[in-house]
Amino acid sequence: MKLTVHTFVTLDNVMQGPGGREEDTSGGFEFGGWLVPYVDDDFGRLVDAWFAEADAILLGRTTYEMFQPYWEQVTDPGDAVAAALNSLPKYVVSNTISNPTWTNTSVLSGNFLEAIDDLKSGPGRELQVHGSHQLARALHDAGLVDEYRVIVFPLVLGQGKRLFDNGAVPSAFTLAGSKTTAAGAVHLTLLPTAFGAGELEVGEFEVREGREQIKE
Repeated sequence: MKLTVHTFVTLDNVMQGPGGREEDTSGGFEFGGWLVPYVDDDFGRLVDAWFAEADAILLGRTTYEMFQPYWEQVTDPGDAVAAALNSLPKYVVSNTISNPTWTNTSVLSGNFLEAIDDLKSGPGRELQVHGSHQLARALHDAGLVDEYRVIVFPLVLGQGKRLFDNGAVPSAFTLAGSKTTAAGAVHLTLLPTAFGAGELEVGEFEVREGREQIKE
Protein backbone atom coordinates (compact mmCIF):
# COMPACT_ATOMS: atom_id res chain seq x y z
CA MET A 1 0.00 0.00 0.00
CA LYS A 2 1.04 3.55 -0.61
CA LEU A 3 1.42 5.54 2.62
CA THR A 4 -0.16 8.97 2.29
CA VAL A 5 -0.24 11.79 4.85
CA HIS A 6 -3.22 14.16 4.85
CA THR A 7 -3.32 17.33 6.87
CA PHE A 8 -4.62 20.88 7.13
CA VAL A 9 -2.09 23.62 7.88
CA THR A 10 -1.93 27.39 8.23
CA LEU A 11 0.61 29.59 6.48
CA ASP A 12 2.88 29.17 9.51
CA ASN A 13 2.52 25.38 9.23
CA VAL A 14 0.26 24.90 12.28
CA MET A 15 -1.91 21.77 12.14
CA GLN A 16 -3.28 21.76 15.69
CA GLY A 17 -7.01 21.79 16.45
CA PRO A 18 -8.43 22.73 13.04
CA GLY A 19 -11.95 21.44 13.63
CA GLY A 20 -13.15 22.82 16.97
CA ARG A 21 -12.41 25.01 19.96
CA GLU A 22 -11.84 22.09 22.33
CA GLU A 23 -10.41 19.65 19.80
CA ASP A 24 -6.83 20.02 21.06
CA THR A 25 -6.00 22.69 23.62
CA SER A 26 -2.70 21.13 24.68
CA GLY A 27 0.12 23.60 25.23
CA GLY A 28 -2.43 26.34 25.84
CA PHE A 29 -3.54 26.43 22.19
CA GLU A 30 -6.18 29.14 21.82
CA PHE A 31 -7.36 28.99 18.20
CA GLY A 32 -9.13 25.65 17.87
CA GLY A 33 -11.61 25.65 14.99
CA TRP A 34 -9.55 27.89 12.70
CA LEU A 35 -10.41 25.79 9.64
CA VAL A 36 -14.20 25.98 9.96
CA PRO A 37 -14.75 29.42 8.32
CA TYR A 38 -13.03 28.12 5.16
CA VAL A 39 -15.16 24.98 4.72
CA ASP A 40 -17.04 25.04 1.41
CA ASP A 41 -18.14 22.63 -1.31
CA ASP A 42 -14.68 22.61 -2.87
CA PHE A 43 -13.12 21.62 0.45
CA GLY A 44 -15.69 18.88 0.93
CA ARG A 45 -14.99 17.40 -2.50
CA LEU A 46 -11.25 17.37 -1.87
CA VAL A 47 -11.54 15.57 1.46
CA ASP A 48 -14.12 13.09 0.15
CA ALA A 49 -11.73 12.28 -2.69
CA TRP A 50 -8.99 11.56 -0.17
CA PHE A 51 -11.03 8.97 1.66
CA ALA A 52 -12.26 7.38 -1.56
CA GLU A 53 -8.69 6.13 -2.13
CA ALA A 54 -8.21 4.61 1.33
CA ASP A 55 -8.02 0.91 2.07
CA ALA A 56 -6.79 1.43 5.65
CA ILE A 57 -6.38 4.28 8.15
CA LEU A 58 -3.32 4.91 10.34
CA LEU A 59 -3.62 7.24 13.34
CA GLY A 60 -1.64 8.38 16.33
CA ARG A 61 -3.19 7.80 19.75
CA THR A 62 -4.30 11.38 20.38
CA THR A 63 -5.99 11.73 17.00
CA TYR A 64 -7.57 8.31 17.34
CA GLU A 65 -9.06 9.24 20.71
CA MET A 66 -10.41 12.50 19.25
CA PHE A 67 -11.79 10.87 16.10
CA GLN A 68 -13.58 7.88 17.62
CA PRO A 69 -16.25 9.59 19.77
CA TYR A 70 -17.02 12.11 17.04
CA TRP A 71 -17.13 9.95 13.92
CA GLU A 72 -18.89 6.98 15.54
CA GLN A 73 -21.90 9.29 15.92
CA VAL A 74 -22.07 10.06 12.20
CA THR A 75 -24.33 7.42 10.68
CA ASP A 76 -25.31 9.33 7.54
CA PRO A 77 -24.57 6.86 4.69
CA GLY A 78 -23.83 9.81 2.40
CA ASP A 79 -20.93 11.00 4.58
CA ALA A 80 -17.85 9.62 2.81
CA VAL A 81 -15.48 10.45 5.67
CA ALA A 82 -17.59 8.75 8.34
CA ALA A 83 -18.22 5.74 6.13
CA ALA A 84 -14.50 5.23 5.62
CA LEU A 85 -13.45 5.84 9.21
CA ASN A 86 -16.15 3.61 10.68
CA SER A 87 -15.72 0.68 8.30
CA LEU A 88 -12.12 0.48 7.10
CA PRO A 89 -9.32 -1.28 8.98
CA LYS A 90 -7.72 1.17 11.40
CA TYR A 91 -4.28 1.04 12.96
CA VAL A 92 -3.48 3.14 16.00
CA VAL A 93 0.08 3.68 17.21
CA SER A 94 -0.01 3.46 20.99
CA ASN A 95 1.69 1.87 23.97
CA THR A 96 -1.30 2.58 26.24
CA ILE A 97 -4.34 1.40 24.27
CA SER A 98 -4.76 -2.35 24.69
CA ASN A 99 -8.43 -3.04 23.94
CA PRO A 100 -9.66 -0.58 21.28
CA THR A 101 -13.43 -0.33 20.98
CA TRP A 102 -13.67 1.30 17.56
CA THR A 103 -14.61 -1.32 14.96
CA ASN A 104 -11.76 -2.89 12.97
CA THR A 105 -8.96 -1.32 15.02
CA SER A 106 -5.55 -2.89 15.57
CA VAL A 107 -2.88 -1.48 17.89
CA LEU A 108 0.71 -0.97 16.77
CA SER A 109 3.11 -0.74 19.71
CA GLY A 110 6.81 -1.18 20.24
CA ASN A 111 8.66 -0.89 16.93
CA PHE A 112 5.72 0.68 15.12
CA LEU A 113 7.82 1.94 12.19
CA GLU A 114 8.77 -1.62 11.31
CA ALA A 115 5.11 -2.67 11.59
CA ILE A 116 4.06 0.18 9.32
CA ASP A 117 6.71 -0.75 6.78
CA ASP A 118 5.27 -4.27 6.79
CA LEU A 119 1.77 -2.88 6.21
CA LYS A 120 3.05 -0.90 3.24
CA SER A 121 4.35 -4.09 1.64
CA GLY A 122 0.89 -5.67 1.80
CA PRO A 123 -1.92 -5.48 -0.76
CA GLY A 124 -4.21 -2.47 -1.12
CA ARG A 125 -4.30 1.07 -2.43
CA GLU A 126 -3.57 3.57 0.35
CA LEU A 127 -2.71 3.45 4.03
CA GLN A 128 -3.80 6.96 5.01
CA VAL A 129 -2.59 9.08 7.91
CA HIS A 130 -4.89 11.90 9.00
CA GLY A 131 -3.80 14.53 11.53
CA SER A 132 -1.59 12.64 14.00
CA HIS A 133 1.12 15.25 14.58
CA GLN A 134 3.78 13.09 16.25
CA LEU A 135 3.17 10.09 14.01
CA ALA A 136 3.36 12.16 10.82
CA ARG A 137 6.68 13.60 11.98
CA ALA A 138 8.09 10.15 12.81
CA LEU A 139 7.03 8.79 9.42
CA HIS A 140 8.58 11.78 7.68
CA ASP A 141 11.88 11.43 9.50
CA ALA A 142 11.94 7.70 8.72
CA GLY A 143 11.35 8.32 5.02
CA LEU A 144 8.20 6.17 4.95
CA VAL A 145 5.79 8.69 3.40
CA ASP A 146 5.03 8.17 -0.29
CA GLU A 147 2.78 11.19 -0.78
CA TYR A 148 1.61 14.25 1.13
CA ARG A 149 -1.76 15.88 0.59
CA VAL A 150 -1.80 19.20 2.36
CA ILE A 151 -4.48 21.89 2.37
CA VAL A 152 -2.96 25.27 3.23
CA PHE A 153 -5.28 27.89 4.70
CA PRO A 154 -4.67 31.66 4.40
CA LEU A 155 -4.08 32.56 8.02
CA VAL A 156 -1.27 32.74 10.58
CA LEU A 157 -1.75 31.61 14.19
CA GLY A 158 1.68 32.09 15.72
CA GLN A 159 1.30 29.10 18.02
CA GLY A 160 0.52 25.41 17.92
CA LYS A 161 1.86 22.08 16.71
CA ARG A 162 3.46 22.25 13.28
CA LEU A 163 3.63 19.62 10.57
CA PHE A 164 7.33 20.30 10.00
CA ASP A 165 9.00 21.85 13.02
CA ASN A 166 12.60 22.38 14.14
CA GLY A 167 14.65 19.23 13.72
CA ALA A 168 12.61 17.68 10.92
CA VAL A 169 14.71 15.79 8.39
CA PRO A 170 15.48 18.21 5.53
CA SER A 171 13.52 17.13 2.47
CA ALA A 172 12.48 18.33 -0.96
CA PHE A 173 9.24 17.61 -2.76
CA THR A 174 7.84 17.56 -6.27
CA LEU A 175 4.50 19.30 -6.75
CA ALA A 176 2.27 16.65 -8.35
CA GLY A 177 -0.92 18.70 -8.30
CA SER A 178 -2.65 21.73 -6.85
CA LYS A 179 -6.16 23.11 -6.54
CA THR A 180 -7.57 26.25 -4.97
CA THR A 181 -10.93 26.35 -3.21
CA ALA A 182 -13.39 29.21 -3.54
CA ALA A 183 -12.65 30.11 0.08
CA GLY A 184 -8.94 30.57 -0.68
CA ALA A 185 -7.41 27.34 0.62
CA VAL A 186 -4.78 25.66 -1.55
CA HIS A 187 -4.56 21.88 -1.90
CA LEU A 188 -1.07 20.56 -2.63
CA THR A 189 -0.12 17.04 -3.64
CA LEU A 190 3.56 16.56 -2.85
CA LEU A 191 5.89 13.69 -3.68
CA PRO A 192 9.24 13.25 -1.93
CA THR A 193 12.10 13.72 -4.38
CA ALA A 194 14.62 11.07 -5.24
CA PHE A 195 17.19 12.62 -2.90
CA GLY A 196 18.00 10.56 0.15
CA ALA A 197 16.65 11.48 3.56
CA GLY A 198 18.36 14.61 4.81
CA GLU A 199 19.72 15.46 1.36
CA LEU A 200 18.79 18.62 -0.55
CA GLU A 201 19.88 20.07 -3.85
CA VAL A 202 21.12 23.61 -3.21
CA GLY A 203 22.77 26.35 -5.22
CA GLU A 204 23.61 30.03 -5.29
CA PHE A 205 23.43 33.09 -7.50
CA GLU A 206 26.23 35.23 -8.90
CA VAL A 207 26.54 38.28 -11.09
CA ARG A 208 28.29 37.74 -14.43
CA GLU A 209 28.68 40.49 -17.02
CA GLY A 210 26.14 42.61 -15.18
CA ARG A 211 23.50 39.91 -15.02
CA GLU A 212 22.31 37.85 -12.10
CA GLN A 213 22.61 34.17 -12.93
CA ILE A 214 22.65 30.81 -11.21
CA LYS A 215 26.23 29.94 -10.40
CA GLU A 216 27.42 26.85 -12.22
